[in-house]
Amino acid sequence: MREFNYSKIRERTWDSDILGLVAAIYKEAGKQEMYRKQRPEELEKLVEIAKIQSTEASNAIEGIVTTSTRIRQLVEEKTTPRDQNEQEIAGYRDVLGIIHDNYDTIPITQNYILQLHKILYGHMNNPIAGRTKNVQNYISATYKDGHTEILFTPLSPFETPMALDRICEEYNRVIGNCEVEPLIAVPIFIHDFLCIHPFNDGNGRMSRLLTTLLLYRAGYDVGRYISLEAQIAKHKDLYYEALRASQDHWHEGLDDPLPFIKYLLGIILSAYRELSERFALVETKRSALEMVRLAT
Repeated sequence: MREFNYSKIRERTWDSDILGLVAAIYKEAGKQEMYRKQRPEELEKLVEIAKIQSTEASNAIEGIVTTSTRIRQLVEEKTTPRDQNEQEIAGYRDVLGIIHDNYDTIPITQNYILQLHKILYGHMNNPIAGRTKNVQNYISATYKDGHTEILFTPLSPFETPMALDRICEEYNRVIGNCEVEPLIAVPIFIHDFLCIHPFNDGNGRMSRLLTTLLLYRAGYDVGRYISLEAQIAKHKDLYYEALRASQDHWHEGLDDPLPFIKYLLGIILSAYRELSERFALVETKRSALEMVRLAT
């Protein structure tokens, strides 16, 4: 079975693109802290919008859809699911809400990941909920012209529980010991999670929820205000390209996660920059109002 040793990440020499992305995220995260201190009420107004966009976008990537009105009502818990799509949407809402409210008390372990997966299917009577896969699955992509292509064959069902334990152990170890920059460790964990593909269904949605969870725990909670899932949905083709480029020779431990790291860091940075743009727009409107007051 594929071996996991995240300490080896320290041996990598990162190119200027990676270093530039990390530095830019640091800078934007600093701006967010300023907004949090100076304009907390305006920042808080973005939370519910982001929840709705995240729930809608992450499910839509998997072809799970309903109307925008129903999405809003489901996320705000003003209605109950009326079909399977809405049951899955409500499940995503539930897990996202738990992460928003309790991220700092959710340990990164297989048991907790299984619990979150069970909650994802909590509105359905689904025997796969909260259990690792029992049949071989595949990572495939559906393109704009309608054709589907198998990109990767994940680990077998037999190997999956041990591998899921191992990536959790490795991630916790290098983060706990401050061995690896979290902005590098998070994409590597998510990439390995996707290559293991531990569930019969729900792997993509779980990977996005875990991305949010890991980033929150590392102090990067831009996803609370700007939907990371919506950013991913905008660049879905780039997601498949990065995943394919990073998966070659993964089973042998000879893969290069660099394309996926760059992709995910780019998603995080785009969310931070959108947050800055929104606050810049608000500031511009404020300035215009102040000018009118001064003129009267």
